[in-house]
Amino acid sequence: MSEAGGLPATVPPQSTAPSPPAAAPQAIPWLGLTAVLLGTFISTLNGRLSTFGLADIRGAVHAGFDDGAWITTAQTVAQMFIAPIAIWVGGVYGPRRVLLDAAAAYAVISFIIPFSTNLPMLLALQFAGGMASGCFIPLTLSFLLRNLPPRYWAYGVAMYALNLELSLNISASLEGFYVEHLSWVWIFWQNVPLAVGMVLCLHFGVPRDPPNPNRPPADLFGFAAGGLGLALIYAALDQGNRLDWLNSGLEWGLLLAGAVLVIGFVIHETRTAHPGVDLRIVFAAPLPRLLVLIAFLRLTILSTAYLIPQYLQVVRGFRALQVGQTLIWIAAPQLIFCPLAGLMLRRTDPRLVSSIGFIFIAVACLMVAHGLTPVWNSDQFLPSQMLQAIGQSFALSGIVFFGVLHLRPQDALTFGAALQTARLMGGEIGTAFVATLVRVRTQTASNLIGLHVQIGDGQVLQRLQAYGAVAGRSDTGLGPARAAGLLGGMVRSAASIQGVIDAFVVVGALTALALLLVVVTRPAPLGPASHRPLFAPGDTAPS
Repeated sequence: MSEAGGLPATVPPQSTAPSPPAAAPQAIPWLGLTAVLLGTFISTLNGRLSTFGLADIRGAVHAGFDDGAWITTAQTVAQMFIAPIAIWVGGVYGPRRVLLDAAAAYAVISFIIPFSTNLPMLLALQFAGGMASGCFIPLTLSFLLRNLPPRYWAYGVAMYALNLELSLNISASLEGFYVEHLSWVWIFWQNVPLAVGMVLCLHFGVPRDPPNPNRPPADLFGFAAGGLGLALIYAALDQGNRLDWLNSGLEWGLLLAGAVLVIGFVIHETRTAHPGVDLRIVFAAPLPRLLVLIAFLRLTILSTAYLIPQYLQVVRGFRALQVGQTLIWIAAPQLIFCPLAGLMLRRTDPRLVSSIGFIFIAVACLMVAHGLTPVWNSDQFLPSQMLQAIGQSFALSGIVFFGVLHLRPQDALTFGAALQTARLMGGEIGTAFVATLVRVRTQTASNLIGLHVQIGDGQVLQRLQAYGAVAGRSDTGLGPARAAGLLGGMVRSAASIQGVIDAFVVVGALTALALLLVVVTRPAPLGPASHRPLFAPGDTAPS
């Protein structure tokens, strides 16, 4: 294969012998497609729900703040750990069998999690659930490429991107509804019917995978080193703000141990005769750049998903349900623009689609940064969030489809696992970075504003008298103290707003850098690289 085809000719297929040509699928397997899209939806939804409902979950198992902080980490760490193993298991047993077992296990785990009597039991079940759901996303892309007619790949990728972003942004509304009207246990129980539906769709809608006569041996060291190394680094990033980063010995231990294991994994995979993960696929141009772009995109998406709740909860005092009513406006427009993104991917260069997306995201960030004031509520965020919703759909679907055009379908398992790793790691880096940035910039703004709030200053006295007059009407004798408290609250609110504004400016700048990476990327080939080993002659490329 030529270099223009996407991957160097030296990259071997994952199996030890070439697969016989198979006819390209001609019909859309609707039940199977529903099943794998449910998997991507579930995988993202529950991790986000646990984040919003963490206070209620901590209270149920009598966990403190520090101990309870590991509840959300446990599930995503398991998803990072299982990613390398999912490649081998999916290649050996086929996506259908693995997804069936994983979905059934996830349904059972989700049902029994609320019955946890203590934190260690809850953490163990969260980790087990993460192991099961961690198989969903890496295997989804492989299923789409192998079972959809190539002319529909663009729409499949757009739906894949839609599921990831839809589940991310509706979770706050669902969590708020469960806590307000039902119970926190539905944060987990809502996964049971979804997972059972996934099992039924897989069982009746996907044919059994033929046995693989050339099963590669299990690369136990590679699985252990790669999965554990990535999991430790992710845990360090997720707990960094709470542990004060490098001022914590635990943080140092997690980062160093993870780095050593990942380095050992890379060295081992490049030297062993039977690597569990073919790194030549991951490192072949332009996939490294695409994975960086996916990480950048997740950084911008998750950071803004953090910033808006930060403002609404800290400055305006909104509850989770009210925050969700704002974030849902990022999710709703994607239902409309998902088909448009798929159509554009078929008719034009995916770099153009992703560039439009990044431009929209950057403009949305600058709209908030330029206009945010203490009187903003959900309505004022709607224009920017609608624009960001379109941008997210276009950017993610464009990047993923650009990568698909460089792939052989048999390499989709590796790309799916790499995409999962970049997505989770990029989102975690983005959240950790923006949370630290907001904290530091808020403290700086508070100090700077405090320099102008001094006892004896005329304007300060005038403001205190005004607050005291209002407070004294309902609480005689405590007016001065209440006035000082109100003034302090105004200072904290102003500092928080400035921290959020600074973060939106930085996110907008990072999105502009991602746009530059897209612009300088070389065009993709006209169709998926070397799909002939899988598909019969005469099949058409997807674009």
